[in-house]
Amino acid sequence: MSLVVVGSIAFDAVTTPFGERERMLGGSAVHFSLAASFFTDVRVVGPVGSDFGEAELEVLAGRGIDTGDIERVEGETFFWRGHYEYDLNTAHTDDTRLGVFGDFQPKLSTDSKAAETLFLANIQPDLQREVREQCTGAQLAGLDSMNLWIETARDSLVRTIGGVDMVFINDAEIRMLTEEPNLVRAARAVMEMGPSAVVAKQGEHGAALFTADGFFALPAYPLETVVDPTGAGDSFAGGFLGYLDSQDRAADEATLRQAMAHGTVLASFNVQEFGTERVQRLSREEIDERYHAMREMTAIEGVPAP
Repeated sequence: MSLVVVGSIAFDAVTTPFGERERMLGGSAVHFSLAASFFTDVRVVGPVGSDFGEAELEVLAGRGIDTGDIERVEGETFFWRGHYEYDLNTAHTDDTRLGVFGDFQPKLSTDSKAAETLFLANIQPDLQREVREQCTGAQLAGLDSMNLWIETARDSLVRTIGGVDMVFINDAEIRMLTEEPNLVRAARAVMEMGPSAVVAKQGEHGAALFTADGFFALPAYPLETVVDPTGAGDSFAGGFLGYLDSQDRAADEATLRQAMAHGTVLASFNVQEFGTERVQRLSREEIDERYHAMREMTAIEGVPAP
């Protein structure tokens, strides 16, 4: 199986109540691909500047991620600076420098275009749609987006959503996109645009899955230590789609629920340290152990009749 992700590769500077990092590897494509790499073969597409070194590439290559479609461009790599207060659900942006990402025009190799699963990370909707049209081999495509594109490029975003199978956005953005205050009705409205499934990311409250056949929700994995939530949503999507891509069977309701749990587990590891630090040391055994703990935590036994 094979999965390709198109999105940002960045340097982040982050401050939280629990510490700070001045310059660390980040970006949606990085967090997604690292999470997905525990389950399937991953190719990453995105631009980096002349300040992006071999050490950063090795973080990806060390997980077996194919970096052949990372484009080196003269200039600076995309840079984001932000901080969190004790409400770690809200990121406050202090500085954004697009650098080479500002003129990004995705260039996909033949192998990337043929990948069976595609994730369009949070980039301009027109670019997402161009990539989707190129990836004729994709049997499953998902996308992420944000409030900026809902505000400035809504019509383009709706057209792009119509060409994918799954949408991963947070609950506030689903309501914003559809102008529906009720999350259930809002998710149904998104599915009417074309996708067969909508995943509403809800931060520390977990995530909810909506399909034509039903509804499923999971809480976030309970942790005593949360250090940095940057990239948690992309790690969730990477765990989710990476697991789906690893399965030979169709993405039925049971498989989607298992994917939800694997995405939740990957996000839980991501937030325990800054940036990619924890995921770089992660093992499949640790993932499986936490997945089984997640299953036990959320199981409900039948109550015998009196």
